[in-house]
Amino acid sequence: MKKLLTKIFFILIITVSVCGQNQHTIMTYNILNYPITDTTSRNPYFRTIFANIQPDIIVVQEMISQQGVNAFLNKILLPNNSNYQAGTFINGFDSDNAIFFKSNLFTFISNTPIRTALRDINEFKLVYILTNDTLIIYSVHLKASDSVQNELLRAAEVDSLRQRTNSLPPNTNFIVLGDFNIYRSGELAYQKLLDQTSSGYVIDPLYLSGTWNNPAYSIYHTQSPRLRQFGDGVGGGLDDRFDMILMSQAVMDSGGITFIPGTYYAYGNDGNHYNDSINRPPNTAVGQLIADALHYASDHLPVVASFSFPSNSKSLSLKMFIEGRFNGSTMIPDSIIVELRTATNPFNIVEQKKILLNINGEAALSLNQINNNTPYYLVVKNRNSLETWSALPITFINDVADYDFTTSNDKAYGNNLKLKNGKWCMITGDVNQDGFIEINDLVSVFINSTLNIGGYVNTDLNGDSITNSSDVNIVYQNNISGYSVKKP
Repeated sequence: MKKLLTKIFFILIITVSVCGQNQHTIMTYNILNYPITDTTSRNPYFRTIFANIQPDIIVVQEMISQQGVNAFLNKILLPNNSNYQAGTFINGFDSDNAIFFKSNLFTFISNTPIRTALRDINEFKLVYILTNDTLIIYSVHLKASDSVQNELLRAAEVDSLRQRTNSLPPNTNFIVLGDFNIYRSGELAYQKLLDQTSSGYVIDPLYLSGTWNNPAYSIYHTQSPRLRQFGDGVGGGLDDRFDMILMSQAVMDSGGITFIPGTYYAYGNDGNHYNDSINRPPNTAVGQLIADALHYASDHLPVVASFSFPSNSKSLSLKMFIEGRFNGSTMIPDSIIVELRTATNPFNIVEQKKILLNINGEAALSLNQINNNTPYYLVVKNRNSLETWSALPITFINDVADYDFTTSNDKAYGNNLKLKNGKWCMITGDVNQDGFIEINDLVSVFINSTLNIGGYVNTDLNGDSITNSSDVNIVYQNNISGYSVKKP
């Protein structure tokens, strides 16, 4: 059963990475006194780990210096993905927290230390580029060792954290992660983190009751992936759940930045190495190469979870008939260019898409640069028809807008449509796309008709794949009528 659960976790992670660009992974990892402890020999192991998982945000504990941040970025992360950047590092008391992120997805805003009697807790603030949603991540490395005194020290550190999280506005997206050094669900520090009597609480997506150092929870253990002690790391085998990712109510609720259930796991832990080294064959979660890397890189395993970030996608339903290709009931499909432009002069293009108008003159577009409750002029272009603007700017409400040019000539700016069999159509004949249906367009169509030019050419106005007298007649009639582009 444990092996099956592990396989399910990995299938889910793979699915997340390929099924939606708005689903991203966050990792926490205690990297063991980096770069003091045996860094040169450990770097290849770290590279192997990150080559296989490449999280979108990485938060680490036991970072010693800015030199270490630079080395971790340049020697481990960038060789695997050129988009990684490091956030601002603050050198506090003892070892510290550091953050790395993919700069094509996130913008780093700030690192604010929360002082405690022991190590700093760091508040990292990032903005998701696509939607400008803010995510706050608190990285902790609480007091180690299992004794009443140390439990009280951990609880005091959590008090300092809760003072900050309790002051956050309601529905704030925040995560608390790191090396908690907590041994059981009844420990005071853990209970303080989950205490819902004030707003800054977090939720443990696993919530394992009782003492965590037991075989029943073996798949969740993160320390230590090695039996023997070496390189300043702790030995003894996997038997403690020290490393966690905990989440605010807003992150656990649907909508906004949301945790994806079933994606939380200790990387490399197959549940079959309780009180054992992670690299004792076989490791059914990651295989021998990565198991060896996890064994030698650090005395902790990384913890990973995936989150769904809001999509900025807007849906536009459009209907437009192209005069030359419309027979009165259906249309021979053709491609159009759709532009959304600002509502005021100089009417800059905000987003542009090329799409096919189907037999019913319909097209559905997904747009990523558009905002709700903001007016945009809608512009439609076709390779041999007049550019047509919406009569007024359109507005997206709740990510959706629709526009039908076919119902009335006043749906186009300047009433610039042509009636055909009861439907208003985009006017055909601007072959050279200069904004006018004029003698030059007529000459081009006439010459190609005498040569029987066929195929997908601009002079074929009715879509029958041949330039002939029917096309000449269309452009002739529209030239006489003096049609041209009308726009604000």
